[in-house]
Amino acid sequence: MTWVTRLLKFVPVTAIAQELVRFDMQLMQNPDITGVAYQQGTLAGYEIREYLLEKWGRQCAYCGKSDLPLEVEHIVAKANGGSNRVSNLTLACHDCNGRKGAQPVEQFLKRKPDLLKRILSQTNTPLKDAAAVNSTRWALFNALKAIGLPVDTGTGGQTKFNRSRLGIAKSHWADAACVGYVDVLHVPSIKPLNVMCAGHGTRLNQKRDRFGFPRGAARACTDYQGFKIGAYVELDQPTGKYAGRWRGNLAGIRADGRLDIRVTRKGKPAKITANAKYYKLLQQPDGYRYA
Repeated sequence: MTWVTRLLKFVPVTAIAQELVRFDMQLMQNPDITGVAYQQGTLAGYEIREYLLEKWGRQCAYCGKSDLPLEVEHIVAKANGGSNRVSNLTLACHDCNGRKGAQPVEQFLKRKPDLLKRILSQTNTPLKDAAAVNSTRWALFNALKAIGLPVDTGTGGQTKFNRSRLGIAKSHWADAACVGYVDVLHVPSIKPLNVMCAGHGTRLNQKRDRFGFPRGAARACTDYQGFKIGAYVELDQPTGKYAGRWRGNLAGIRADGRLDIRVTRKGKPAKITANAKYYKLLQQPDGYRYA
């Protein structure tokens, strides 16, 4: 809601699309439920496949390979009475799926007891993030409706279906653009603004252990001459190993007036310490980091 409010100030928004149901848990656990529109329609299979990709880490459950075509695999083969419940499904590459065939998974993995134990324990483990989204979706929906704009809703499988139909590569912003009803989507060459929630730090002056005794060092300085930890700044370093102009977020403020900045140098994260006089404030911290 914070970002909806911000965007409404700068963009002429006329409607909102929300991924109301991340995954339909009830349908996945009981595929015989009737009256669900997408069960036999164009979205048939998209919901379950997307759920399995999230749950099994987009890799083969048996060999661990990724970045290759994966097939939906019945842990207990249908020939042996296995069902289509999501708790009986996993992902496997073509080779592993072919080698397992209709074998019981215990026989197929008899030489890999640790892998067998992990797969069997993971089959009944729900996705925590999916459960969180499912439990909060209506609160968010009602808050969006209260704004007064039309709110279009869709599912996670519908989002993937739209993105696949339009031939758009997967990314967070592309998924957001494909939520709900999407007929045509014009995607020019753009560089999206990445936003990460960074929080506002802590109000604790001293950390405590579970018995209430002080733990670790006391809280360090968080403000110096208008600079605050987390602020986006520019450093013009005149000499030394890190000579040059750098931009990043303040990682620390020292009592002697030196500031620490997080940067990326030669593809690796680095921290530079320099006097405050070489810094220029670009944006005060607002709880987010941008790239």
